[in-house]
Amino acid sequence: MEFEFKERYDINDLIEIMRILRSEEGCPWDKVQTHSSIRMDMIEECYEACEAIDEQDSAHLREELGDVLLQVVFHAQIEAEQGNFDFSDTVNDVAQKLVYRHPHVFGDVKADTVGEALSSWNDMKQKSHGQETYTDTLKGVSRAFPALMRAQKVGKRAKRAGMDLPDAEAALKALESEIEEFRSADAEHEAEELGDMLFSAVNVVRLRGYDAEELLTRATEKFIRRFEKTEELLRCEGRSMCDLDIDTLDTYWQRAKNEV
Repeated sequence: MEFEFKERYDINDLIEIMRILRSEEGCPWDKVQTHSSIRMDMIEECYEACEAIDEQDSAHLREELGDVLLQVVFHAQIEAEQGNFDFSDTVNDVAQKLVYRHPHVFGDVKADTVGEALSSWNDMKQKSHGQETYTDTLKGVSRAFPALMRAQKVGKRAKRAGMDLPDAEAALKALESEIEEFRSADAEHEAEELGDMLFSAVNVVRLRGYDAEELLTRATEKFIRRFEKTEELLRCEGRSMCDLDIDTLDTYWQRAKNEV
């Protein structure tokens, strides 16, 4: 196998490396992968890139963006082998999309503000997807999104049609109503009511101007920090979580909350 080692590779080299890895002379693992088998890899790499963004770590972000790009090249190579499309087609498609969806830059549409630009983008996006009704736009939100993210995007798109609560206070009252419905629900319907509670909670978050995924991530991290502190307090006294009742644990938890 001929391969030119370089001190610096470009995108064409990356495409060729992936072709080699998938070839008969390539890697036993790489050449048997399918879209489905590496689907979770794509998701994980995107989340790791987001983590690098949150950390404001340029070196980490550089690495993770490369891993995301690898997944794009990997999937494109699988399709190229089947004669469907290749990486250059993917590049062309996204370039065409950017030009089409920015008529306020590449055409004669006027958009001087961020709001006007977003409105123009959404109009062109709706046309390109053949979405003729507001329901079409809601159905267009990917089912593969995390549930909180999907709920928030569906709520935002419903708002464009005027189907929304007037403010966060109204959303909070709706959430309280869903909680009461859950309290009175029988076993057959409690799961449904819990889902309604979650959706209503997302509406409160959205109408207060926050991102539901981000807030739940922060809350989870806070829980871990407080859990760690609780365990630390117990260890200092020679005690273990597993040996204590819930009331005693709550006492230590409250102490941890005051310190973290």
